[in-house]
Amino acid sequence: MLSEKYYEELKKYEALINRKNEIDTDFYNGVYDKYKYPVLTREHIPLTWQYDLNPETNPYFMKRLGINAVMNSGAIELNGKFYLVARIEGDDRKSFFAVAESDSPVDNFRFWDFPVRLPDTEPDETNVYDMRLTQHEDGWIYGVFCSESKDKTSSDLSAATAQAGIVRTKDLKTWERLPNLKSKSPQQRNVVLHPEFVDGKYAFYTRPQDDFIQTGSGGGVCFGLCEDITNPVICTDEVVISPRQYHTITEVKNGAGAVPIKTPKGWIHIAHGVRNTAAGLRYVIYVFATDLKDPSKLIASPSGLFIAPHGSERVGDVSNVCFTNGAVVRENGDVYIYYASSDTRVHVAATTIDKLMDYTFNTPSDPLRSVDCVKQRCELIEKNLKFMEENK
Repeated sequence: MLSEKYYEELKKYEALINRKNEIDTDFYNGVYDKYKYPVLTREHIPLTWQYDLNPETNPYFMKRLGINAVMNSGAIELNGKFYLVARIEGDDRKSFFAVAESDSPVDNFRFWDFPVRLPDTEPDETNVYDMRLTQHEDGWIYGVFCSESKDKTSSDLSAATAQAGIVRTKDLKTWERLPNLKSKSPQQRNVVLHPEFVDGKYAFYTRPQDDFIQTGSGGGVCFGLCEDITNPVICTDEVVISPRQYHTITEVKNGAGAVPIKTPKGWIHIAHGVRNTAAGLRYVIYVFATDLKDPSKLIASPSGLFIAPHGSERVGDVSNVCFTNGAVVRENGDVYIYYASSDTRVHVAATTIDKLMDYTFNTPSDPLRSVDCVKQRCELIEKNLKFMEENK
């Protein structure tokens, strides 16, 4: 017989899963809507993943395998349903992937019965996380993620190496593991596969770095080509398309986020930038655009951040962090951006292709100096005052 406590916890779980989300009316910027409740949290994890339900082996109904956080989800729409491939972090600090499914893009996500069981082809790999899902024109759905291993050249137990792991699937159930991406860079994180062939080749957005945490000589978000996805080697120079810049939101590092969104004006990229503060690193989400025919060519870079952690989003395992690696674009032009706050939970922001294009191509770029930023703002004020005077 199941414990009475199981039924109590199950009732709370089902209430959470079935709760309807609603737009946060206290927030407004005209670009996107935020929703009141996170779409995924550790409370969304099924009880069967955490408890031994047999009272003979678990008489006190204790958690045996706890979950610390749910974050950083790849996202895709298939056959009218929405799927998030989330990063689940156990209490043991090991991350793994799991698929959550819903008929709605903003609520009612329920995890499948089992987490993703990746083929174990990398014996040195200790941890995996932050999968980007690309529905490629070759017919496969690719997942590109961080494959982390211990740095065997260092005696520091926190020293690690990061590479880009690659899997592919047709149904999110059966996954084929491909070799890790190879490039000239010692380490790679935040790698995204472009959804279309470029010059007959697979195209990757990379983030070369010298160290597991510090980018070192890495100049920003880069672009490179690959001949054969089953033997993934960047065969071209990695060209910087979104550079790190002093005293900006990308000063410390930046990285590709969701798979770029194709629009009539160009590819819109939703990425993350990192800067130093007195309280530590601050992660925010920003936007840039590249040319439709040449995705290595930057054509728009609106100033400042796109999404930042606010209110309760600032609190969590790694505070003051906003991070995205998944978005869904619907045929009607609706866009849902899934972002994690403070490495703890997953939220959704809703916008449209038209709004994204307006924001990306009409928001002025960063002048990079305070005096010029003031000039830019004063020009906007003067324009508004003139308009108000003319329209009394």
